[in-house]
Amino acid sequence: MSTSPTARIYRPTPRNLAFLANVLARGGIVAAPTETVYGLAADARNAKACRDVFRAKGRPANDPLIVHVNSLDQAGEVAALNDAARSLAKAFWPGPLTLVLPKQPGVPAIVTSGLESVAVRMPAHTLFRELIERSGCPLAAPSANPFGYISPTTAAHVRDGLGQRIKYILDGGSAQIGVESTILDLRNPSKPAILRPGSISREAMEMVLERKVAAYTRKAPAHTAAPAPGMLERHYSPRTPLTLVDKLAPAFLHKLANNEAVLFVHQPRLSQQTPNVFWLANHGEELMAAAHNLFNQLRMLDSGGWTQIHAELAPGSSALALAINDRLSRAAAKRGPA
Repeated sequence: MSTSPTARIYRPTPRNLAFLANVLARGGIVAAPTETVYGLAADARNAKACRDVFRAKGRPANDPLIVHVNSLDQAGEVAALNDAARSLAKAFWPGPLTLVLPKQPGVPAIVTSGLESVAVRMPAHTLFRELIERSGCPLAAPSANPFGYISPTTAAHVRDGLGQRIKYILDGGSAQIGVESTILDLRNPSKPAILRPGSISREAMEMVLERKVAAYTRKAPAHTAAPAPGMLERHYSPRTPLTLVDKLAPAFLHKLANNEAVLFVHQPRLSQQTPNVFWLANHGEELMAAAHNLFNQLRMLDSGGWTQIHAELAPGSSALALAINDRLSRAAAKRGPA
């Protein structure tokens, strides 16, 4: 039996966009780029199509999907918008902010893992929004990778992971941000709370809402469904064991075996180049560059034959530092029993 990928990568031509939008409108699934990571999209109103997304990813049913929309009116067809949601949408949409709100009756239970709430956002990537527009569908889309593995930020990443399980991948280049959206719980608008950190900061949302937003506290849901994706204890994980270090010092390198790799946040100043030293951003670059490179670098290291990866946590408490460290912490979480 052939093990070669069956998925085809489509260039973003008008003809291809029309074709892929038709696939979605007819109940198919398509991997497509957003500004955060690549998503595996299906018509959010079509329960069968959304089950196909879960099946292709191997995703557990208690991990809900984010529904992507192209307008505030379309968001209102999916979720019951409150004043807080409208204010945040005006400030940050289109962009990397997901809001958890009471769901409208037409959203299938498979999308929300049986919960009465739904996660919704308006992506900034023009190609993804064009698919929404052309298909006429709000699109439910988790990351386009096998469940629990490192999120994809290029079309090639998608094909590497899902090439034998899906047929259609839209190439939109490398994802601009590189980590998933901030998720804000607005089920009770008087008590907004961050469920997943991303590039939109708590302080920025507080300025819009003119009230406190509960800070992100990393916790895994119980056996019940999570209110939002990305909350499981172990996620975004390479197959290679990953350990975390608060601050890597060059002296740490002397303790390493030759088959262990080290991942710095910024390029370290070393007296000589070492083949097992890697970094997310060059000298002087902001954490935006580190976030952009995070998943790509983890994938590269995971395929490099290393027996162990030691990763440095991002410094500070900015939104991007919290997002990077959340992804690294979940990637480093211990595997459960086989």
